[in-house]
Amino acid sequence: MFRILTLAALLLASPAAAFTQEDLLQAELLPGWRDASGRHMAALSLTLAPGWKTYWRSPGEAGIPPILDFTGSGNLGAVRLHWPSPVVFDVNGLQTIGYHDRLILPIEVTPSRSGQPIELRLDVDLGVCRDICVPAHLDLTATLPATGTPNPAIRAALASGPVRARDAGMTAIHCAVAPISDGLAMTTKITMPRLGPAETVVIEPADGTIWVSQSATRRDGAILTAKTDLVPPNGAPFALDRSTLRVTVVGERGSVEVTGCPAP
Repeated sequence: MFRILTLAALLLASPAAAFTQEDLLQAELLPGWRDASGRHMAALSLTLAPGWKTYWRSPGEAGIPPILDFTGSGNLGAVRLHWPSPVVFDVNGLQTIGYHDRLILPIEVTPSRSGQPIELRLDVDLGVCRDICVPAHLDLTATLPATGTPNPAIRAALASGPVRARDAGMTAIHCAVAPISDGLAMTTKITMPRLGPAETVVIEPADGTIWVSQSATRRDGAILTAKTDLVPPNGAPFALDRSTLRVTVVGERGSVEVTGCPAP
């Protein structure tokens, strides 16, 4: 089973019966194309009602992470998601990270048998939110041909993803950790140009069971500092493998992503 992330937040109880899923969300799989290496680039396309949003893979403390399940697909060897740069929403002091209006999420698929079509089946559970949150479930299928035609919308979504650290002018990054009563406190220092007047630093450990607080960020010239707490299920200090940390900086001018954050 291919499963991306886990549901770590509860949907809000609300008078959601006033809306149907179809009122708020339209979805389809874009079949895309096969490249010379044999990999296939398809996409999940979501169109949201005006004023509604859905969430990025790391949605913030008040957000709802999506669950994507490819069980039941045929000729499926491997899957990689290419998340476009998200938007940071601040509502009543609660920060969430996600998308509004439309999301095209490129899905890179490696077939188990090259040169053959792929029968893609995708089950998605996600939250669609405005003043309230409504649970949505999608059950989508598509046949991905062994050739296909490049799709400009998918190409644009790929181009809107995070840039590499060196392309963003990042010259240094390090993470210092210290034990706290229920886990670790981490201070991340990043030397890079600004991505806009407000910047959000997202820390993602490889272990998805570790709770991560919203980062408190400060900018001092070229140095962006973020302070974050990491709490494992047992609520105790733990050994953190910094090499597997994924650090993403999100701003008005896009996002930068790096894997690995060495000690100072």
